[in-house]
Amino acid sequence: MNNDDISAAVSAAFPIVGIGASAGGLTALEQFLSHVPPLSGMAIVVVQHRDPHSEGMLVELLQRHTPMPVLQALDQMPVEPDHVYVIPPGWDLSLLHGVLHLFEPTEARGLRQPIDFFFKSLADDRQHNSIGVVLSGMGSDGTIGLRAIRQAGGASFAQSPASAQFDSMPRSAIDADVVDAVAPADELPAKVIAFVKRIRLVGDVQAQVEAEFQRTAAGFLDKILVLLRTHTGHDFSAYKKNTIMRRVERRMGLHQLHRIDDYLRYVRENPKEVDLLLGELLIGVTSFFRDPGVWEQIEREVLPALRANHPDGALLRAWIPGCSSGEEAYSLAMLFRESLDALKTAQRYKLLIFASDLDKEAISRARAGVYPESISADVSEARLKRFFVPEAAGYRVSNEIREMVIFAEQNVIVDPPFTRIDFLSCRNLLIYLEAGLQEKLLQLFHYSLSPGGHLLLGSSESVGPASSLFAGLPGRSRIYRRLDVPTPALPPGMPAAFSHAGSRSAASTPLGQGVSVMAPDLEMLVEQLVLANYAPAALLVSAKGEMLYVSGKTGKYLEPAAGKPSLNLFAMARDGLRQALSEAFYRAVRENKATTLKRVRINNVGPANYVDVVVQPLSEPVALSGTVLIVFRDVAAPSTRRPRLATAEVVVGEGQRIEAVLQELQHAREDARSSREEMQTSQEELKSTNEELQSTNEELQSTNEELTTSKEEMQSMNEELQTINNELRLKVAEISRASNDMRNLLDSTEIAILFLDETLHVRRFTPSTTKLFKLIPGDAGRSITDIVCDLDYPGLADDALEVLRTLVFKESDVPATDARWFRVRVMPYRTQDNRIDGLVITFADISASKRLEIELQQTQVRLQALVAGPISDSKDSGHALP
Repeated sequence: MNNDDISAAVSAAFPIVGIGASAGGLTALEQFLSHVPPLSGMAIVVVQHRDPHSEGMLVELLQRHTPMPVLQALDQMPVEPDHVYVIPPGWDLSLLHGVLHLFEPTEARGLRQPIDFFFKSLADDRQHNSIGVVLSGMGSDGTIGLRAIRQAGGASFAQSPASAQFDSMPRSAIDADVVDAVAPADELPAKVIAFVKRIRLVGDVQAQVEAEFQRTAAGFLDKILVLLRTHTGHDFSAYKKNTIMRRVERRMGLHQLHRIDDYLRYVRENPKEVDLLLGELLIGVTSFFRDPGVWEQIEREVLPALRANHPDGALLRAWIPGCSSGEEAYSLAMLFRESLDALKTAQRYKLLIFASDLDKEAISRARAGVYPESISADVSEARLKRFFVPEAAGYRVSNEIREMVIFAEQNVIVDPPFTRIDFLSCRNLLIYLEAGLQEKLLQLFHYSLSPGGHLLLGSSESVGPASSLFAGLPGRSRIYRRLDVPTPALPPGMPAAFSHAGSRSAASTPLGQGVSVMAPDLEMLVEQLVLANYAPAALLVSAKGEMLYVSGKTGKYLEPAAGKPSLNLFAMARDGLRQALSEAFYRAVRENKATTLKRVRINNVGPANYVDVVVQPLSEPVALSGTVLIVFRDVAAPSTRRPRLATAEVVVGEGQRIEAVLQELQHAREDARSSREEMQTSQEELKSTNEELQSTNEELQSTNEELTTSKEEMQSMNEELQTINNELRLKVAEISRASNDMRNLLDSTEIAILFLDETLHVRRFTPSTTKLFKLIPGDAGRSITDIVCDLDYPGLADDALEVLRTLVFKESDVPATDARWFRVRVMPYRTQDNRIDGLVITFADISASKRLEIELQQTQVRLQALVAGPISDSKDSGHALP
């Protein structure tokens, strides 16, 4: 079967309803199934969190509430309409071409997401015939699966949280805005059937619908687009008309509207429907590390190429238009951080990601960076531990990753683009646009990318007519490298910033030449010339004095220290500058304000140099926060005028004062040196303490992760116990009813029945038995031979043992001491698994029949006596009988 045949089969297939439930979901499942008609034409697949080691009674319990056959799913079982299938315990369930497949779960218990796993396969297999329903349960399983069903054109429903015993699962789906309708469990079947009727309407009267569409679609869609533009300010006229019509038909099905004019009237009367339709048109197809092969190629080929274009380390820029809720942007940030850690380079690369989308709500969710627990299906455990922080609502992206991404609301068609981009990812956006607009956007992307930049498209997209602007990388992934050719001029209607593309391309192409030759950047050249020849020497150092960047010639102020090479400022400072610079540096860092040293003498081999030093702590821009800028300015030596002649006494006095000042200076220097040594010792102790605290923090973090995992496992076990408890509760109620029925049956028959175990000890008895045996409730467990009996049956124990040995019942008529008769029947007690577990002895009162039998015997004897008497008389008299 080729792809076209499969697509045709799927489109003509009957709808399949996937129901996800967890703790407390049994009651909701019973309410849902009890309101589904037996001939609805739908197949229902129930996926519930269940204990893998339990046998489970879910099939039996659900069968009581629906006339449809309820079956436990088997591997390679075909799905039929008007049937209910239940996932077996300890398995994951998937659907392919209408056939169920069982998989052994790979995730640890407590981390499994079986509902999402099945919903995704349901969406892929059934497309618009897929329906997802999330009922009561704990956690967030089912949210990602409902998103996949909506993206495939199906419908998604959730139980109202107020009616759910546990509202975590339905509330997670509602908060993620992936639910089409919310209602109590007993009202959801009506909404599902209404959607199914709409699907059948489109399939059964397709010709009529197409005829009406051809007649009125142009004006109808134009009116819809006008309402969208008026209400939202966004123009969707460049979207593919079939895409818009499919979304409109889906909304019509949910509202049970069969004519497009009725839907247009509904939209005008309900402005909120415009927002819902906008959400349909902006459904974001995204997830963390979607298409793993693409991300592997980015890590293997694209990131090394970008680093090669910036060998000295630089700020790399990425742009992700249509980012939806931010998963792709955060995935790129995590991959970049991991690649740098694996590289272990001294170069300081940074990545700034611009993520934009038209959907305000999606941008708000992306900025919050909070995602449900179900992302564990797409994000590895190692990445969850490193890049996410567990929260009550799920996982929050760590600050390290969130600071790399800037989210913005943007209409890529009309708003100015981001420029000087090194990597641009635009997946599953172009397929919804007309061919002309696709070409224009590709030219826009070419303009935004820097030379050597890379473009990533979706698996169903390609550069098409813009193939002269991009070169594809080897492999199946749609990754392209920007070619250094002029960007073609575009007609009006594109972003205003793009109007400079023509001038930039024209400036790069000399007259009379067809080859692009980039003109030199005069601004950059002039800045480099000024910095090299006129600007003072400067250093950028860390708060610990480690040099990060050197500007200008610093040889007069610094020299390599002997021994192991070091980039520490104080180790490389020349004599005369080292001590003064150290004191000024630590003072500036401590007080967080600029410090200036005037006319500091530097002792070189030649004449001494004098320099002014400015030490400036930096807080802005954010990228330089926490660093210190040191600027050196050479100054002239101080004037050395000859002193006037003085008397010998004056000279002696001046010499003593100078000696005293020198001594004080020496003491001050020694005190400063001592203070500095003490400070360094304190710093080392603090550093050691900090390392211990970091180690303790890591241990606490590890403990927290273990507790989080244990919590998830306990939550999963709690859900399974809730399900088992509900099943057992119903089973106990059933057994209680059966016991009551049996008790009333036995009491109404007034038959004495005695149950014995294999050792002839009393197990239980009916009330009528107390008329034969002196039994009280406390006699349970006593041997039958120790209990007084009114029957004249000394061989009762022997007969009972004989029946246990031969397994052949024995029946006897036994008299009682008060002239009553009983028919005693001794039979083996058989369990449901055909195991002998004692004896059942029944005592049927046959006193009336025995009395009749005795009277009959007596009457027979009398009659025989009467008959025999005349015969004897006639013989005695010598007369013969006639």
